[in-house]
Amino acid sequence: MPEANELVGLIDVPGAERDALAEIIARDGLAVVAVEHHEQLPGDAVLVVAHARAVPSEAWGALAERLPTLVVSDERQDSDLLQAVDAGLVDYVIEPRRHGHLLRRMIRRVIDLNRLAQEREHDRARLAELNERLETHLAMLRLDQQAGGQIQRKLLPPSPQSINGVSGDYWLVPSLYLSGDFLDFQRFDDRYTLFYFADVSGHGASSAFVTVLLKSLSHRWQNEWDGQRPQDLAPRWLAGLNRELLDTGIGKHATLFVGVIDRERRYLHYSLGAQLPMPLLVSGGEARYLEGEGMPVGLFPDVEYPSLGCELPADFRLWLCSDGLLECLPGETLEARLEVLRSRAETSETLAALRDSLALGDDIVDADNEGDGSGRDELPDDLTIMMLSGFGNDDA
Repeated sequence: MPEANELVGLIDVPGAERDALAEIIARDGLAVVAVEHHEQLPGDAVLVVAHARAVPSEAWGALAERLPTLVVSDERQDSDLLQAVDAGLVDYVIEPRRHGHLLRRMIRRVIDLNRLAQEREHDRARLAELNERLETHLAMLRLDQQAGGQIQRKLLPPSPQSINGVSGDYWLVPSLYLSGDFLDFQRFDDRYTLFYFADVSGHGASSAFVTVLLKSLSHRWQNEWDGQRPQDLAPRWLAGLNRELLDTGIGKHATLFVGVIDRERRYLHYSLGAQLPMPLLVSGGEARYLEGEGMPVGLFPDVEYPSLGCELPADFRLWLCSDGLLECLPGETLEARLEVLRSRAETSETLAALRDSLALGDDIVDADNEGDGSGRDELPDDLTIMMLSGFGNDDA
């Protein structure tokens, strides 16, 4: 039902017929203003009822563009009526004083349709504004994530590099911009080399923040270590990180492998928190998964992590891979994919050789540590491979 204050313009020649038509329209409580020419219509009119005899043929188009217009005529064959319809007017009524109820119903319908059209246009304009703001925010977020990814890559160690007779190389591709995978490979002194390999749950900004925390804590703990009892260092790091993650309350946990390579003894001290897949040690042409198990870091309080170790042969390769790599391997079960990974690590002499053996798209294979995810689709998970090899001709 139209509101009582809505104004309907009536265009007709002055006289009793116009007055009668205005009275018929006003019976629904509408305000009616009657004018002789369309130029006299007030600006607040919501609809026009125009008699075919009162509007010149060349004026119908302009009138239809200005306001929704109903045409009335006393004769069906009125040539002016036909011209009005051809100009695109909303509708027409023949003998309007006789069919006043029909005229009022059509007025109500046109007003309602026009109101709906205005609401749709308002909603469309509002939606366009919101979409523009969303695109702006998304662009800012994308720039922030790209900047965060660049900073995160600066925290990674140089690659490749050689420390204390052990060479380290890695390949890390984030799912898009920021990564939940992280690693480090640092010299403590002439005897000990420290490294860790982490996979934080999820990926994106929140997981990347945890890797920054990990980098900061490991740097602090490394500076605090006195070089004694290397077998205790890795379990202590994991226990400390476990407390820190629980204290933050951000709901993030991580799988982690921490190792200390003793150059003098040619021995690996390590501990782990639910690392999957386990690191692969290759020597003498054979690859085997390291032993051990431990709880994820950041899930349960007061967890004690194991102190583990193994001899390192004169020539070895130690492979560490994130669980995202398992999705790139054939096999129906986890065991089958782990066996494929073991077999390929066994025959791969270099990091590039293992990477190229995986079922990766060309855009991912071509990615390197300077990539930021631009130009490719988001990956289901971060992909990371780390290879440590030694001791070669090291005489220490």
